[in-house]
Amino acid sequence: MPNQFLSPEGDLENYFVTEYQLIDQYIGDELWTWGRNDVSQLGINATGNRSTPVTTFAGGTNWKQVAGGFKNKAAIKTDGTLWTWGINSFGILGDNTSVTKSTPVTTFAGGTNWRQVSTAQYHAAAIKTDGTLWCWGQNQYSQIGINATGSRSTPVTTFAGGTNWKQVSCGAGHIAATKTDGTLWLWGRNSFGGIGDSTLDTKSTPVTTFSGGTNWKQVSCGGVFTAAIKTDGTLWLWGYNLFGGLGDNTLTNRSTPVTTFAGGTNWKQVSSGGYHTAAIKTDGTLWTWGYNARGELGDSTLVTKSTPVTTFAGGTNWKQVSGGDSHTAAIKTDGTLWTWGSSAYAQIGDNTSVTKSTPVTTFAGGTNWKQVSAEFRHTSAVFSGTTPDLPIS
Repeated sequence: MPNQFLSPEGDLENYFVTEYQLIDQYIGDELWTWGRNDVSQLGINATGNRSTPVTTFAGGTNWKQVAGGFKNKAAIKTDGTLWTWGINSFGILGDNTSVTKSTPVTTFAGGTNWRQVSTAQYHAAAIKTDGTLWCWGQNQYSQIGINATGSRSTPVTTFAGGTNWKQVSCGAGHIAATKTDGTLWLWGRNSFGGIGDSTLDTKSTPVTTFSGGTNWKQVSCGGVFTAAIKTDGTLWLWGYNLFGGLGDNTLTNRSTPVTTFAGGTNWKQVSSGGYHTAAIKTDGTLWTWGYNARGELGDSTLVTKSTPVTTFAGGTNWKQVSGGDSHTAAIKTDGTLWTWGSSAYAQIGDNTSVTKSTPVTTFAGGTNWKQVSAEFRHTSAVFSGTTPDLPIS
């Protein structure tokens, strides 16, 4: 069952937690992508960057959740099928091949019971409706969690097994996941303390954080750090911190969880980007911190921040945020979609390649955006209702 949260609109809405955000349980609408497309990661059966949103070659109006990694994407439809496309190094697409796909394909595992997916540079993880957790792709740092190395081109279950996995998030070389009992588990690369178990040792099977506990609600893996929110609304971060991504007013790496300098017990959703973090509070305000050389904090500066700041746009109506490698995207409660940061590959989607240090709306506009995923120089979003007046590829 999805978690229930009181939405900013005041209605009790059902949400389930993805690797970067809280999204509506059932969406069933169009999937749009834009930005870098050198290896067909937009899934439009062609290469070449796109500066405005386009639909995937698969089309359809039954997309539920999307996640993107380095040069690949994965998405789940409302019928529970899981689709992947883009670069297929190390078997990241999970289709039992290493061949790049320019249009969506189903994983080798097939099935119609996929619930949530997360993908990183060369590995991915997904949870089925039966609560089982599956991982595949590169396994150099044991990030698949199977107590062995060697890449896997088809989904395999973690060494931990079990049928009570709730939410999973993939970082550059590690994975984090919560269970229905509120425990938080991590495994894989730990060079900068991203596992949070007070060591710097790689973990080939899931371990709990140093803080332990059974009250973890949502987790998000950045490049080499991790952020998570507890059921009491507190926000905790650990791992790499050279650019202030942990928000604790230092530039010191942490191998155990620390709270942000802002503190508070009203954090609702967090998303970790490459070296920056974004989070929304229960009052609807949006806060960002960390690396900002390309405007990814959206505060109208290019100055890195080691403590949370509000975006230049301000407001108390932010609903969902997603941090990419060098840009950020967020949706407001009115359904509008806003992006900012680097646009070197047109990942902002405003029909330009100009970096933005303050939020701007996509070229598509509209007030029906339901979920967004900011990725490595590309972006994906699910749109509901009337199709934007844009080309269909």
